Amino acid sequence: MDTSAAPDDRLELERTQLDRLRGLLAALHPANAFYGKKLNGLKPDGSLAEFMAKAPFTFKRELIEDQQAHGPFGSNLTYPLERYTRFHQTSGSMGRPMRWLDTAEDWQSLLECWKRVFAAAHVGASDRVFFAFSFGPFLGFWTAFEAALQLGCLCIPGGGMSSQARLQAILENETTVLCCTPTYALRLAEVAREEGLRMERSRVQTILVAGEPGGSAPATRLRIEQQWPGARVYDHHGMTEVGPVSYACPARSDVLHVIEEAYLAEVVDPQSGLAAAAGKPGELVLTTLLRTGSPLLRYRTGDWVHPAAVSPCPCGSVELALEGGILGRTDDMVVVRGVNVYPSAVDEVVRSCGEVAEYRVSVYESRGMTEIKVTIEPDSKCGDAQGLARRLEERLREAFHLRVPVDTAASGALPRFEMKAKRWVRRDAE
Repeated sequence: MDTSAAPDDRLELERTQLDRLRGLLAALHPANAFYGKKLNGLKPDGSLAEFMAKAPFTFKRELIEDQQAHGPFGSNLTYPLERYTRFHQTSGSMGRPMRWLDTAEDWQSLLECWKRVFAAAHVGASDRVFFAFSFGPFLGFWTAFEAALQLGCLCIPGGGMSSQARLQAILENETTVLCCTPTYALRLAEVAREEGLRMERSRVQTILVAGEPGGSAPATRLRIEQQWPGARVYDHHGMTEVGPVSYACPARSDVLHVIEEAYLAEVVDPQSGLAAAAGKPGELVLTTLLRTGSPLLRYRTGDWVHPAAVSPCPCGSVELALEGGILGRTDDMVVVRGVNVYPSAVDEVVRSCGEVAEYRVSVYESRGMTEIKVTIEPDSKCGDAQGLARRLEERLREAFHLRVPVDTAASGALPRFEMKAKRWVRRDAE
């Protein structure tokens, strides 16, 4: 895949997509047990339109159930396990994390996608790139780190460091590119003010953000750029189970382009599953054309997007342009320090802990970052309320890789519900 520039010929792009789709489908028959059942004999020699009309959607719950039934990695594997060299997992957004394996070849295809992201942000071999993330098992910026290595950048890992230590490393090493979430870019600037650090000393020229909506929102982008003098914000989005999906439009800072050489993209009405009307918002659906070892076909990402009505884009690209980037999720979700936290996932963790009669989740802003706190009401069988709270805190940490405080309420203090429960409460501050 050419990582130097976006394609400018739509017909040629679609020919490339069709060739790659046919190669993918041929590789899945009969090797991949998961899709062997789902595709039900769908031939690899049809058109793109035929594939989108006949191939079924893939839903996250199917993948979770498949990994539960065929643990630990599920049946969505095209090759013997010996072919796979990379392991990652999601943050458990539906209560249980999904494990994801990649072959060396598939991993390289993901790196090529990230090189497209870097190219759009004008990042090259002369840059010093700081990665302000934990280097945990989720895909995160792992692909970005290795792609930057291949570009010849000086790569500076920031895992296991406090915000103060990260700021010192950014300033002292004369970092030119910062990779983090939009929220954390603002948090670092806030810490700099608290510590009396002069941001005018910063050499950061480029801030690449991902992990949550905001990088394509004008107000958020402007606020970050004001806090980081001389820097420009570039948005990006991806998913562990899909890979790096989009890059910032060089001509319009509030637009993301899907890397359609690597992904067959659709926008559908989330209720009907039919194609959304031209220029109307809908849910992004993706087929991974280059991730053969652990593919996803017509995957319902849950990302709410608004495709641009005009193509080609003013930048010259004919790839799908998303106005405003990722607008949000089709389901209810809160992003806490770059981690997607779903009410259903929290509910499963709380219920699995036992001895909880009722609970409430408070969503609030603290130091410019979204946080959550859980309040539990122990049931009558609980003999150690504080011990229960500590146990639930540990379960939440294991599920989301976040510290979520848990406190207790007296018996009968929390509301009960006859209809749909409203346990998630937003507050201005905590």
